[in-house]
Amino acid sequence: MTSQIIYKGGLRTSAIHLQSNTEIETDAPSDNQGQGERFSPTDLMATALGTCMITTMAIKANTMNIVLDGTRVDVTKIMVSDPRRIGKLIAHVYLPAHLDLDDKQKDILERTARTCPVERSLHPDIVLDMAFYWS
Repeated sequence: MTSQIIYKGGLRTSAIHLQSNTEIETDAPSDNQGQGERFSPTDLMATALGTCMITTMAIKANTMNIVLDGTRVDVTKIMVSDPRRIGKLIAHVYLPAHLDLDDKQKDILERTARTCPVERSLHPDIVLDMAFYWS
């Protein structure tokens, strides 16, 4: 097993990552009967995209002797209705000014992020807007 999720009541859950015993709590969003005081399940999906992008970029960067420390990904999730689901994910990647990369290196890192496992697992109806900002 990867995780164990317990319903806590009040539209909240506790998810335990079994390998590390770390915990993530979720809450239904405020626009869907929740308090919006924790990540919602769809927030986690959007966040998974951003963390997957940056992690796979860092793995590739390590093989290229490039240090990506300080790289940031801002993710925005846009919901749609009928049925209620994620309609669009916007992921903007900001790379630190200390990087001095050529176009080939930038292309490799961008392609790596754009093909991360979470991106490849998303439903094709979800619109993806990815942008990379090389300082």
